[in-house]
Amino acid sequence: MKNNLKVCRAIGSLTQEELAAKVGVTRQAIIAIERGKYIPSTVLAMKIARVFGKTVEEVFTLEETD
Repeated sequence: MKNNLKVCRAIGSLTQEELAAKVGVTRQAIIAIERGKYIPSTVLAMKIARVFGKTVEEVFTLEETD
């Protein structure tokens, strides 16, 4: 799964810490999501998208597999 979380944060002028506080996770969780090391739950993905006023699909995209 890919994401453009870092871009969304930059546009929204939010730090990793601020986003983490808004969605109820640690800053380390946000870092892991941005790096593609952690795939968020559906609920967390929806909370993150809501913070930016976007749909889940605008923040997260599924990678095509062969």
